[in-house]
Amino acid sequence: MNLALYGYGPSENREWIIVDCGVSFAGPDFPGIDLVFPDISFIEARLSALKGIIITHAHEDHYGAVLDLWPRLKAPVYATAFTAALLQAKREGEPGAAKVPVTLFKAGETFKVGPFEIEAVNVTHSIPEPVALAIRTPLGTVVHTGDWKIDATPALGDPTDEARLRAIGDEGVVALICDSTNAMREGVSPSERQVTQSLQEIIASAKGRVAITTFSSNVGRIRSIAKAADEAGRQVLLMGRSMKRVADVADELGYLEGLPPFVGEQDFGYIPRDKAVIVLTGSQGEPRAALARLARDEHPTVALSKDDTVIFSSRSIPGNEKAINDIKNGLIERGVTIIEDHDKLVHVSGHPRRNELKQMYEWVRPKIAVPAHGEPAHLSAHAQFAREQGVPEVVSLRNGQMVRLAPGAATVIDEVPVGRLYKDGYLIGNAEQMGINERRRLSFAGQVSVLIELSAKLELDVDPEVVCMGLPGKDETGEEMSEVLIDAAAGAVESIPRGRRKDLELVREAVRRAVRGEANDAWGKKPAVTVFVTRA
Repeated sequence: MNLALYGYGPSENREWIIVDCGVSFAGPDFPGIDLVFPDISFIEARLSALKGIIITHAHEDHYGAVLDLWPRLKAPVYATAFTAALLQAKREGEPGAAKVPVTLFKAGETFKVGPFEIEAVNVTHSIPEPVALAIRTPLGTVVHTGDWKIDATPALGDPTDEARLRAIGDEGVVALICDSTNAMREGVSPSERQVTQSLQEIIASAKGRVAITTFSSNVGRIRSIAKAADEAGRQVLLMGRSMKRVADVADELGYLEGLPPFVGEQDFGYIPRDKAVIVLTGSQGEPRAALARLARDEHPTVALSKDDTVIFSSRSIPGNEKAINDIKNGLIERGVTIIEDHDKLVHVSGHPRRNELKQMYEWVRPKIAVPAHGEPAHLSAHAQFAREQGVPEVVSLRNGQMVRLAPGAATVIDEVPVGRLYKDGYLIGNAEQMGINERRRLSFAGQVSVLIELSAKLELDVDPEVVCMGLPGKDETGEEMSEVLIDAAAGAVESIPRGRRKDLELVREAVRRAVRGEANDAWGKKPAVTVFVTRA
């Protein structure tokens, strides 16, 4: 959910830009929620001062919220051609999505957005066309790295532009806002070229089919796999909607030039098992992704079996471990061999380790370091590392804190509203608006609906009707749970003097309490209880 705001000017007349507008994915704590967005209420209250949205690269956590939040922001969007093309491809797959006007830029170009002059600097990452931003103002320059690493031999594109970053450092840099993802890891990240060589060896020696799951946006990895497969005399199938969408965009922009064509699913079954490679989605355990379907043997035309190999060319995002393990177990049960990054070199991170961070600080030489993009442990480690590099000021920020970078010493000057928005179907809102707390309660203890029908004489002529959802079928004595709760509901009505039953709200609340209490006695949990009371 990366979203940074940079402002310039006095508080009463400040102009703003947004850098990145990303999305996160809902876990089990958010039942039914499709996507999680950053809360943009602060800048929504200042839309006339918002001059633009600049996207550093097309990973979901950096650009994935643009389609949904742009109608609320309506500011010009600036992006590279690959990011813009992916955004358009995503829009075509979402009926009713807004058409977002995008101004294209390339690494090496400079453009104006409000009071800011933005220079895009080429960096290396696990996706085409990532850039760092040199954000210039009359009070100085800020370098926002985005996601980056140092790789002398990337699979796609040019290495991180050391010369340009050094030149910007020579001009003088007020602050470096820098990626912290691998700030706790020593050394240097391996090169993508080394992964390519390792994959070539694995594919060439594999007995059966080889399936490789990776992030769909990692076009360099897809290209490496396709080249390795071709050299081993194998044909490649792409599986997964997002994988195919990214490949189509990459092909249009020339990133897959020189590769043999991918095969279609309808033809894949005719390829000998030792001549087949599958590149597919699902590396994070997504239950509806292609890999999960293969693990459950639910795909109509493609299957994996004994002596096949699945390579996880990725690292698990924290929180996804159980879902990934479930898929691995399903594959192992089918006799499939699993290879991960701790077995062989099948993945490298797109983020800088400590030696790479050291080089960035030597190139840019900022007066202020602001660790970004990481969990608290990463941010804290990066802050200490920056101090060890001799950076005069290190600012440890958390979501919602506003820091003044210039003029004067770096200082936190305000706390602004910060939180999450949730996409649920076609709607977007906060936790209360989307009813998330109620969903959690329902997922924990279920729901009971009760219908009470009182006669004209305020008597129960028929038993209450009870519908249970998500409750055990029977209590510990073997009695039907619904019957237990019917008795509780009837008893609650009969305990109220007839004259007071005219107060239907009194009846409703008495029945609700009785049913909930009886469920707790019988089960040990209190379900949500809804009671409807009618009178003849």
